[in-house]
Amino acid sequence: MLHRIGDNSEMARKARSEPPKTGLYYAREARGMSRSELVRRSGVSKQQFSRLENGLIRLRLDHLKPFANVLGYSPEQILLWGRYPGTGGDHPQGEVLPASEQIPELAGRSEAEYSTLKKRKEGRHVDRIKSEFWAFPPSFVSKQLQTSVKQLLVIEVEGDSMVPTVMPGERVLVDTKHQTPSPDGVYAIRDPFDNVIIRRLQLLRAAQPSQVKIILDNPKHAAEQVALGELEIVGKALCTLKLL
Repeated sequence: MLHRIGDNSEMARKARSEPPKTGLYYAREARGMSRSELVRRSGVSKQQFSRLENGLIRLRLDHLKPFANVLGYSPEQILLWGRYPGTGGDHPQGEVLPASEQIPELAGRSEAEYSTLKKRKEGRHVDRIKSEFWAFPPSFVSKQLQTSVKQLLVIEVEGDSMVPTVMPGERVLVDTKHQTPSPDGVYAIRDPFDNVIIRRLQLLRAAQPSQVKIILDNPKHAAEQVALGELEIVGKALCTLKLL
């Protein structure tokens, strides 16, 4: 039986005044941050913020850039909240993925202030990771990536040193079981400041002792050469995660 709602202008006005909440609202709620604090830290006016959070303006990535560093989410995550891996809408509230299916993402330098970040011990280093995890179909991990979930790590690229191969803000999926620069290719390495960065590595086998050439794909940046024993490799880059 089909029930019809009669003409009710008051109900119609109420429905129009309550548009669906946007990803900006859910990202702010996930961080436990008040509206006034986010307005203050982002520099966006209270009126503009209200329009964006309440869906009165159609969100674009450039709208979300002022909030990204403050909230610790990328503009893409906020825009596609619930449909983008690493956002709270991937799983019903209270449901937790088993550890065997969780892929951690390292926190960026600007996110170190968040108390919600967890820690990941790797050898003598302790890295901070985000509170949300990534998940991929098991068949994709085993057949396409030819690895296991427990070996994987997601790293967000900062800076333009690997342009055009990898753009700033894109994420790279890294296999941590590959910690030798063979074959040559793109790897995650630890820099002198203990940051994990993405670089192209070429093993100079004829050199004694063995040397590694660290190549930055952006021609504006010069390559460097270090002894193999001085280089700490976190893992081999398998693919990038980006919006088209």
